[in-house]
Amino acid sequence: MNSISIRALLVRGMLAGLAAGVLALVVAYLLGEPRVDSAIAFEDAHSHEHEMEVVSRSLQSTAGLATGVLVFGVAIGGIAALAFCFALGRTGRFGPRATAMLVSAGALLAVYVVPFLKYPANPPSVGDPDTIGKRTTLYFLMMVLSVLLSVAAVILGKRLAPRLGNWNATVAAGAAFLVLVGLAYEFLPAINEVPKDFPATLLWQFRLSALAIQLTLWTAFGLLFGHLAERHLLPRAAPARDANGAAAPRTAPVG
Repeated sequence: MNSISIRALLVRGMLAGLAAGVLALVVAYLLGEPRVDSAIAFEDAHSHEHEMEVVSRSLQSTAGLATGVLVFGVAIGGIAALAFCFALGRTGRFGPRATAMLVSAGALLAVYVVPFLKYPANPPSVGDPDTIGKRTTLYFLMMVLSVLLSVAAVILGKRLAPRLGNWNATVAAGAAFLVLVGLAYEFLPAINEVPKDFPATLLWQFRLSALAIQLTLWTAFGLLFGHLAERHLLPRAAPARDANGAAAPRTAPVG
């Protein structure tokens, strides 16, 4: 794949990421923000310390939320487009649409779902402020491990395929990935700082909404980018024209 195609796919990936970010923003505003407001109300009701807001809550839930989600969408769109350029033609006989969906599904699993299962998202008022650095470090460590193990699983599957066949090689690589992720879960320290009186339903709804945002983002990106990539890589052939410039009629195949 030449540099011109990579540049064009990178631009399309960022545009698809932006459009997917808009959809994720709608989900975040409708599902996530009400749970954040409820968590803040719980914190205010159970805390005697009231800090002055540097940024108002209304600004956080509108312009701040939109900026964060859209910038994130553009960034992951560009990165996923580069991953698509590497994966296309190297993951079997998949076209651009299928490859885009595979990349999106793999990114959702490795970048979000695997770290989320070990260190799930928590709303405001959950977590000790003194441990935020430790919690952030552990989360990103789990994310990096997940990405590296995913890449290793893909390489392992490709190397086993000639001996075991594609299906058995995929199963073996997937099993190895699960075992290593399980070991990472076991050895990395657990963090549980949820207050005992925090509503379990609110915590569950917040985590589901966080998962829904990521699912919307990556699914929309895969569908949109797959369409744009296919149109770029597999353009429709222009119809043949006769001497007068009119489109020549297509002849039906014989037999």
